[in-house]
Amino acid sequence: MTTSTAPALGDLPDLPHRVIPGLLRIENSDRADTTPVIMDMLRSVYPHDQIFGQFCSVQDYIAAPPRDLYEYLSHTQSLEEWTYSLRGFTDTATPGLWESFDRLGKDTRIFTRTTADPDAMTVDYHCAWDQGDHLWMVYLMRVVDAQVVFDKPGSVVLWTNCRHPFYDENPYPEAAPPDRKVWVGDFWEMFSAGHRLELDNLKAIAEYRAAHGLPITPDWMK
Repeated sequence: MTTSTAPALGDLPDLPHRVIPGLLRIENSDRADTTPVIMDMLRSVYPHDQIFGQFCSVQDYIAAPPRDLYEYLSHTQSLEEWTYSLRGFTDTATPGLWESFDRLGKDTRIFTRTTADPDAMTVDYHCAWDQGDHLWMVYLMRVVDAQVVFDKPGSVVLWTNCRHPFYDENPYPEAAPPDRKVWVGDFWEMFSAGHRLELDNLKAIAEYRAAHGLPITPDWMK
């Protein structure tokens, strides 16, 4: 048995219990002192901005095999099926970069590159409205084997989007259609509901195919 010879946080100055401001550990705040802090963090109602101001995260259980669901999501063209408004995917002259239209915006092109890791079953969609040189809108997804976390067959999908500063102001106004009045960031307050809707779409499609013995990834996508 190996015992660590270096104390936790041993690199910090010799402060009482090596306390960084805002750090709560049992060494400097026992359970009796910490319980009121935790209880104060629990709310019956949470301000929308507190939960979704900087991050938008949605998650769900899907009754479909995790490896099959990961493969489906790893195809950029799957966005044609389960997203609310991305349509007409075509590949571009740049390998791995796809162009389509986001029907939330008038004549708005959206560019997407998908980065997938089969070992971790992560799928990241790097996107941008109007131009494909700087893909700053990043949608982070992970498929988890539900047998591990829920002790039942199926998948858990975790999906997070971070509020990049460009959501607040279009960095490439010259690339926008001249008559478009909206910007993707105008919809940020609705991202949580919009992503919930799209995750429900993903769940409905995958579960229908799984229940009817159909491949989760259709042949046309391959």
